[in-house]
Amino acid sequence: MSGTDDTAGTNDPRALEQTTAPTDSSQELTAVDARLGETVAALTADDLEPAGRRQLLGRLVGDIRRRGLGQMFKPKAAMRWMSDVVTDVAPHVPVRDVETLRRHFPGLSDDDLADRLIRNAARSTAGVGAAGGGVAAVEWVAPPTLLTAPILLAAETVAVVAVELKLIGELHEIYGLPIRGGLGQRAAQLIQAWSQQRGVNPLLPGVGVASVLGTAARKELQGTLLKRFGRNLTTLGPLLTGAAVAGYLNRRATKSLGEHVKKDLRRGRQKIIDG
Repeated sequence: MSGTDDTAGTNDPRALEQTTAPTDSSQELTAVDARLGETVAALTADDLEPAGRRQLLGRLVGDIRRRGLGQMFKPKAAMRWMSDVVTDVAPHVPVRDVETLRRHFPGLSDDDLADRLIRNAARSTAGVGAAGGGVAAVEWVAPPTLLTAPILLAAETVAVVAVELKLIGELHEIYGLPIRGGLGQRAAQLIQAWSQQRGVNPLLPGVGVASVLGTAARKELQGTLLKRFGRNLTTLGPLLTGAAVAGYLNRRATKSLGEHVKKDLRRGRQKIIDG
């Protein structure tokens, strides 16, 4: 998770294609996880063209396939698996700090800038849904496999969650309530905020993602993931109708999340001002 770096340089899918061949299974797993994080970070960019988004989503499908598939056909196990993936990729989500945001969007008030970020994120998740529908359409025109469908849904869900984690982090920056702590702690707080669909609750410093996300928090994350995963089933609609519906539902869900977090943060900032 980057606090000051612009997303430039991660938006071109071709730039992420160079990887070194692992020499053993441990190195291979590390390489897959690193590649997965890079792919998800690139998918959160505001300015991705549709072709680039489809390419990155296809790459994410491949990354997830290489990560392991055994649990993807059992609903409860699949949610645990997906929560682990989200936990692993969250530290890679590039959150811009307020100075970078002001530089990218000059002259906007806090509320106007928040609205712009919400609109951009909603457009991005709609694009992920459309891209997923396009990939699904190709798969169904060609001989389909039962293997591809759950992986595609998992990839789309993880990509959408990453975009929304970035949105939550940047809304906190705008309203003067930046998420503090080490990389793991900040990632955990974003995940908790996403699961609860609200602003961040302060956590104890100096702990990592695995430590913060205890049993209750993980169940909450899995429950929210299940709702999003179910919504993304529309991606598998016949031909491109799946793309249209998935895009619309993703846009609506992201906009609703952004508005909830925005209102929560405005209230939190006002409490601080009122003392």
